[in-house]
Parts: sequence; C-alpha cells; structure tokens
Amino acid sequence: MNPAFTALRIIGWPWAGEPDDPAWREAMAAHPQARPARVVEQHRSGYVVAEGPGEGFTVESLPEWQRPAGYRKGGTSVEQRAAVGDWVLIDGKRIVALLPRRSAIKRGAAGEHYKQQVIAANIDTVLVVCGLDGDFNPRRIERYLLLVHGGGAQPVVVLTKADKDDSDVPAAIDALVGVAGQDVPVLAVNARDRDSVAALEPWLQAGMTAVLVGSSGAGKSTLTNTLLGSDKMKTADVRESDARGRHTTTHRALIPLPSGACLIDTPGMRELKPTGEEDLAEGGFADIEALAEQCRFRDCRHDREPGCAVRAAIEAGALDPQRFANYLKLRDEVAGAADRLATRLAQKADAKVQGKALHKRLDDKYGKH
Repeated sequence: MNPAFTALRIIGWPWAGEPDDPAWREAMAAHPQARPARVVEQHRSGYVVAEGPGEGFTVESLPEWQRPAGYRKGGTSVEQRAAVGDWVLIDGKRIVALLPRRSAIKRGAAGEHYKQQVIAANIDTVLVVCGLDGDFNPRRIERYLLLVHGGGAQPVVVLTKADKDDSDVPAAIDALVGVAGQDVPVLAVNARDRDSVAALEPWLQAGMTAVLVGSSGAGKSTLTNTLLGSDKMKTADVRESDARGRHTTTHRALIPLPSGACLIDTPGMRELKPTGEEDLAEGGFADIEALAEQCRFRDCRHDREPGCAVRAAIEAGALDPQRFANYLKLRDEVAGAADRLATRLAQKADAKVQGKALHKRLDDKYGKH
C-alpha cells in the first residue's frame, strides 16, 4: 500500500488505497496536485486537518466558505462547508475541495432563519451518551436518535455512571424499551473503567469512526480518556443540585484511538432542533407509526376518536403516554422544519432563475464578455 494511504487509513480513510467511489476519484482528478486530509478540529476561525495519526495543522478554508449563502460574490450554506470528520483535498495549507460525505449527523441550527449544522461527517457510529443521574432523560435520547437515523450511521445508547450507588440500571433500560425495540443497542458502563467500556469495542474497530453526542456532564470526555488510556480531555464535576455539567469540551475534535478507530468528541448540545429531513418511522417511532395505520379513521388525531389504535395501546399499557407525547411534539417540529426547508429551497431556485434572467438581459444589452 502507498505509505500516504497507510497513514490516512489510521485516521479512518475508508479504502485500502485509491478510493473506489467515482465521485471521489473525479474530485481528486480535478486537483491532481492536491492531497487528501481529514478535518480533525473545527473552530470559528478555521480548520485543523491531519494526514496521519500525528499532530494536525491549520489550513485556510475555501473563500466561499467564509461568505454567507446568497452573498453576491458567491457563498455557501453552513452544511456545505467542511465539518469534523470530513475528507478534504489540500494544496499546501489551503483547502481546495470537499470530498463527498458518506454519512453525517445534522441538526437545525439555533436562530430564526432556517439553517442546518453538521455535527460530524463520515462516521460509522453515533454514541448517544447519557448519565444515570439527573442527566437521564429518555425523551432527549429519542430526540437524538431521530436526528441520527437516516444519516447513514449506527446509533448506540451509552448510559454512563453505572457505578454510582443510586444508579438503577434495570429501570433505566426498561424506560428505554421503545428505543431498544428499534434495534438500537443500549449499554450501561462505568466510563472510568477500561474493562467496562470494553463493551463498546464492536463499534470501535480499526478504520471505524464514532462520534460522541450528549449533554454537558454526561461523561463524554471521561469516556474518551478511558478509551485513550490517558487524560487528554479536560473533565469537570457536575453540579449536585441538577447534575448539569460545564462545557469542558469547547470544540469538536477527532482523536485516533489505540484500537485503530477514530473518536469525535463534541461539546454538550442543549438544543436539538430537527432539520425537516427526518423520518419518524425510521427515527425510532416505527411502532407508533404502525399503530396509527391501524386507526379506524385516516385523519385520526389520537385523541377521543372511536377505533383509535394508538389510544388503545396506551390504555392497555403497551405504549408509554410520555413517549407518545414526545412523538407528537417531534412530529410537529419536523413538519415545521420541513416547511421552512421547502421555503428556503424555493427561494434559492427563484433566485437562481432571476440571476439567469438578469445575466441574459445584460448579455442582450451589452453583449457577452
């Protein structure tokens, strides 16, 4: 194997040598002097990339990534710019192209205007971390899983702090029975114990990439340190009053593990907005969607209508009413985000048509240059 690809393989390069993907080969052929690298850190001011397991280096981003979408000189939307885990082509210390993503986890960005934010790209597994203390929240876990499904990665729920005296692991797993029923592994671990976190090995094999997501104080950085075998990531105690943690991880970073896998640690996320591209049936609510299909009326609101299969399941104890309430909340959020996404796409298409018409008028008046 080419030594360059051997080094890239250690940080997750998906092929033994040259890429098999035609789109990747085409992009690389368009920049024959450039070489591939992986984004290992993302900061507001730029990117850090690596060409192997050693220290990364800072690179300049594409000019259009530094301008907002719709800018008169050309700009790109946030989700079209590189994120941690992305593969890029660099020429010297300058990014010249973004290689196509194989998977990604995204969320709706905060703010009034519709935007998407890529949390991590080219990942095999999303480890949804939740502490078995005041942090434990089945509804938030369901929200994470909705965002993860459809992005091309395998979700795994990791319940940390299983060593705490007040941890009730069986009750927590029972509370997530709807999650486990959707083929999502649920593991309880002591994030400080190497033997305990060995349960994650199937998803951290050589060449794989996993991303840790969860709230501050859930134990993501502690888990990372244990997997690394060293205290590389800063950690902090949570408040006893509400089990909230401080943001010890301030930016997303990709870290090679001794196992040969790569791990992406992320800051805690308090806001998890859908993008509008999610599918509730694929996002952990397939059972509720199937029940809704059995209702007598197609437009059943699952309230007081006769023949409602959903209400019957709740009354029989087969469906958790809180989980159903969360389903309704997420369904409305996804629908709202989908409307905003459709409006944004329509505006972009209209702007493109108007731009072409303007150029035609200028060409007709002044001639083509």
